[in-house]
Amino acid sequence: MNKVMLIGNVGKDPDVRYYEADQAVAQVSLATTEKGYTLQNGTQVPDHTDWHNLVFYHGLAKVVEKYVHKGDKLYVEGRLRYRYYDDKAGRRHFVTEIIVDNMEMLTPKNKE
Repeated sequence: MNKVMLIGNVGKDPDVRYYEADQAVAQVSLATTEKGYTLQNGTQVPDHTDWHNLVFYHGLAKVVEKYVHKGDKLYVEGRLRYRYYDDKAGRRHFVTEIIVDNMEMLTPKNKE
């Protein structure tokens, strides 16, 4: 099993869908950034951001729907899933997703 742990920022509000028997699935895009640096010869290496597709199921999806918003910082643990689909034009698309098993919200709550 490919276990993944990430800390990053949510790119947009979660996409939550419900299916049979009130079961939920939530999809979230998460950005992780590797900070840039300077090589010994003076060459500047810029920041690099990767985007990850997160998938949450059942109760965790409902928590995401209620509490997670664009810009929030999350810590997630999960496993990699690779899949593909063919679009209407017959082109094959490959998708890498992280099926999240555990999540911690790292953005402080606003005091009202």
